[in-house]
Amino acid sequence: MHLSRTFTKEMSDNLNQAVEKPNVTPPASYTYKMDEVQNRIKEILNKHNNGIWISKLPHFYKELYKEELNQGILQQFEHWPHICTVEKPCSGGQDLLLYPAKRKQLSRSELNAEKVPPSPLPAPKQIPPLKGCLAAMPGDFKEKVAELLAKYSSGLWASALPKAFEDMYKVKLPEDALKNLASLSDVCTVDYISGNPQKAILYAKLPLPTDKVPKDAGQAHGNCDIKSMVEQEYLQIEENVAKSADTFVEHVAVPPLIIPTEASPSVLVVELSNTNEVVIRYVGKDYSAAQELMEDEMKEYYSKNAKVTPVQTVQVGQLLAVNAEEDAWLRAQIISTEENKIKVCYVDYGFSENVEKSKAYKLNPKFCSLSFQATKCKLAGLEVLSDDPDLVKVVESLTCGKIFAVEILEKADVPLVVLYDTSGEDDININATCLKAICDKSLEVHLQVDAMYTNVRVTNICSDGTLYCQVPCKGLNKLSDLLHKIEDYFHCKHMTSEYFVSLPFCGKICLFHCKGKWLRVEITNVHSSRALDVQFLDSGTVTSVKVSELREIPPRFLQEMIAIPPQAIKCCLADLPQSIGMWTPDAVLWLRDSVLNCSDCSIKVTKVDETRGIAHIYLFTPKNFPDPHRSINRQITNADLWKHQKDVFLSAVSSGAGSPNSKIANTPILGNTGENLRKSLTDVLKKSVVDHTSSFSVEELPPPLHLSKPGEHMDVYVPVACHPGYFVIQPWQEIHKLEVLMEEMILYYSVSEERHIAVEKDQVYAAKVENKWHRVLLKGILTNGLVSVYELDYGKHELVNIRKVQPLVDMFRKLPFQAVTAQLAGVKCSQWSEEASMVFRNHVEKKPLVALVQTVIENANPWDRKVVVYLVDTSLPDTDIWIHDFMSEYLVELSKVN
Repeated sequence: MHLSRTFTKEMSDNLNQAVEKPNVTPPASYTYKMDEVQNRIKEILNKHNNGIWISKLPHFYKELYKEELNQGILQQFEHWPHICTVEKPCSGGQDLLLYPAKRKQLSRSELNAEKVPPSPLPAPKQIPPLKGCLAAMPGDFKEKVAELLAKYSSGLWASALPKAFEDMYKVKLPEDALKNLASLSDVCTVDYISGNPQKAILYAKLPLPTDKVPKDAGQAHGNCDIKSMVEQEYLQIEENVAKSADTFVEHVAVPPLIIPTEASPSVLVVELSNTNEVVIRYVGKDYSAAQELMEDEMKEYYSKNAKVTPVQTVQVGQLLAVNAEEDAWLRAQIISTEENKIKVCYVDYGFSENVEKSKAYKLNPKFCSLSFQATKCKLAGLEVLSDDPDLVKVVESLTCGKIFAVEILEKADVPLVVLYDTSGEDDININATCLKAICDKSLEVHLQVDAMYTNVRVTNICSDGTLYCQVPCKGLNKLSDLLHKIEDYFHCKHMTSEYFVSLPFCGKICLFHCKGKWLRVEITNVHSSRALDVQFLDSGTVTSVKVSELREIPPRFLQEMIAIPPQAIKCCLADLPQSIGMWTPDAVLWLRDSVLNCSDCSIKVTKVDETRGIAHIYLFTPKNFPDPHRSINRQITNADLWKHQKDVFLSAVSSGAGSPNSKIANTPILGNTGENLRKSLTDVLKKSVVDHTSSFSVEELPPPLHLSKPGEHMDVYVPVACHPGYFVIQPWQEIHKLEVLMEEMILYYSVSEERHIAVEKDQVYAAKVENKWHRVLLKGILTNGLVSVYELDYGKHELVNIRKVQPLVDMFRKLPFQAVTAQLAGVKCSQWSEEASMVFRNHVEKKPLVALVQTVIENANPWDRKVVVYLVDTSLPDTDIWIHDFMSEYLVELSKVN
């Protein structure tokens, strides 16, 4: 759909006015199919006439309909008197009781005030003639129906009426009665649940006032009177609906937009006036898809309903349906009015335009159940420059009209977010990209081909031979001065909690204290609330640190600090022989020993690859400059440095910055990056990279994990569940200790030189699985350079590269291995089907449960211990679910089916 838009700051401001104008009450549902959810809740409540706790409702809903119930709905029941009755127990507490809706009996004079049923009733012209209605029915037929319904205070399904009628009066219900439910409207209320008349519910009604009862119902023209009465009643209902739409649409309650609960929802960026007010729309089933469905129904309603006419009188804040371009019908709110034109904001798109009055119609209330879809967000890390015109221009060019994955850091009226472009091979952090794009270009280093540069400092050498260098320039001088000012500022001012990083996220720039001075770092990966990866912007080094070691840049220096571009220039040695191929550990170590942290090297640039952001250089030490034959490039081609040994080399994958999925592949060269790091990397480098002389010695294992005795309970977490005969439990009380250990392992191994070790089966090691370090048992060695490992704390089997296996140092051998294999007690089955296994997994995997220990099977090896337990799900407030009972019942039902 193409719609003309006026992208101005005024229109973005209007979005605030447009969305905040109505007096919004809590949502009935944030999906457009609210009637379906309400009908389901009615069905649940009808099965629990004695009431049901609100906290239990999501469980029953999921069991019945295999869908999650939106948590936002739980707060809206008080606004649904036609669906349920809410009662607060006299005992107090947060939980509430739900009962079926109370039906009060209505007189005919009250009928017109009732709400319209969810499905519109047929128009009068569609009502079939009541052929011989009185002739086919006994004279007291209606009185009998009224008497029968009086016994069903909660109503009676229309489909159940014939049986109930026959049981009570011993005569059959007239055949045409269900086809003409409208003929019963004078003795009962008909509640249409769907378009199918069989799904209607009948409720007893008080008799009409005597002055309105037909005086001679038995006369021959009774048929015509009844038909006329029914038609008149339908006409009255339609008239009331029209009046209601005209009168109350300006004050209709539109539910507020609920932020998606998923980890990384998708958003479409519409427009922005500054980075603190970026107009977005959520993309997904309950958002954009629900909106498209609603707009299709709007088009159907307004295009084919001849009774709907354009608005005559309008006022600011009024909701409208506007016939926009390409015959689209959109919801809009009036911002201002002129003689024949009105200015509206499209509340689902976030932009404004002037439209003719003849294209604006009053919005029917049934199109108000979906939240306004246009909302705003704030881009994290850009707050200090939010109004900067250059930044706004960059963000606008990179984002408007595109869909991104969004990481929501703070859920608020205007959530704080990070946008990611996931369309390519690597995820791109849009916030960080925009920030780098507005750096002061005059402070950048632009290397020229064939130029010579002296006093160059090599700050980092990666395991693939890539170098990072600092070249003397204006930006480096300004950075040095600014960091000195910050050092003085922190020295004079007491360090308060405001300077601690409370909300780390990828792309955030902050400070890290290293070797007695403050340095700029960018967060590249957040492992947990305690540990994360950072890249030093001005040296190119990547390492893992604790969140507590980072500091915020003081506000007075922040804008100036952000303007200075990274001072680390990525380089590679030019004209190396093609035969060299993969860099060996010896070659990398020789290069590091020769030039790392040497402050007076020189370089000659031979090529600048703009697309890869790398310069090809000849590198010289001070005593060899400028003789090209004595350059580092020539010296490193010594054949002895390039003797490859099978499966013994450092990773050649360079790490990137700005992506949440960046891997740590650069070898960090920092002495001691944190007070709690076990060793400085300088000491580590003195050790041999390759150790073939001795096997890994078996060190002391951790003490065995304490398990409850048979008959005792223990709180557990189930990280892995295959079937009732095999699953893994962890002690719930120890999970925090395990998280701390995992974070410490990340910090330790990220600054340890990756080295090859001779591995053995059935020995304990540390292994890097995906982006975290685990304590593992090595189960097998494959011929393709992979090894099979068993995670001793999580119970998973994984394949990893043999180079990612390192010795498990003593400091990580204190905490008992946390994974214990288990079997479910109370069920007898020799072989579990995949279907049964899936049912079991869905009920226990990745959930905290209570285990009642039946048997403990001890073993000398901690990983071979086993327990037989009963599992209990205690998440429901007043019902405990014993998993063995549930599985036993499932097996019985399955056997019946088979």
